[in-house]
Amino acid sequence: MRTARCEYLLRFGDNALILSQRLGEWCGKGPALEEDMALTNTALDLLGQARLWLSLAAEAAGDGADEDTLAYLRDDREFRNVLLVEQPNGGYADTLVRQFLFDAWASLALRQLLGSRDAAIAAIAEKAVKEVSYHLRRTSDLVVRLGDGTERSHALMQTALDALWPYHHELFIGDAVDAEMVAAGIGFDPASLRDAWLSYVREVLAEASLTMPAAGGWAPKGGKQGLHSEHLSRLLAEMQVLPRSHPGARW
Repeated sequence: MRTARCEYLLRFGDNALILSQRLGEWCGKGPALEEDMALTNTALDLLGQARLWLSLAAEAAGDGADEDTLAYLRDDREFRNVLLVEQPNGGYADTLVRQFLFDAWASLALRQLLGSRDAAIAAIAEKAVKEVSYHLRRTSDLVVRLGDGTERSHALMQTALDALWPYHHELFIGDAVDAEMVAAGIGFDPASLRDAWLSYVREVLAEASLTMPAAGGWAPKGGKQGLHSEHLSRLLAEMQVLPRSHPGARW
């Protein structure tokens, strides 16, 4: 149980950490000052959530790790984030679509965790769901504005959606860890969120005049089990270079 719980916590912590790092790459490079600040603030929200999840995971591991060692001293095969969040920023449309697809899932997932029998998990979810609810309102509004905007903005959004859509499938695939957490009353069945997620996403895409990609086709997976794309390795090389170059360094 302790091992499964630790793995479960790492999944939420790593999703938030890696997506935060991706959004942080936009700092000073946003398409407009307001968006630059919004992306950075979202990154900070996710980083705060990552600290909570990873601190709890370190406590569950009981091997002397802490949030910093989990963030900076694990290799890519030890990370448990879904493949969606590690995808490169690309252009602003790519970043926005990636965030929208994840926010729509995270909002549902955190609401499920509010009822967790694990008081510590429920407490983190209670804090995080408020932030993610705002993130989702913002990304949904921007998807509509750009999807139903100019001919160029519509084309860029549709291209980004088509490219990132296959990665959403992994969000709803359960495994033995999920099953154990469900049995213990701690977590939820990922597949149970699919219908609500699709309903919400379909509604927003319709308002945005964007076409939802057809079902089926390529559906990459494996991130929750440590099987990642080369993009994560490159991201970690940048994120981890300082603590790995100067082990034990302190400000």
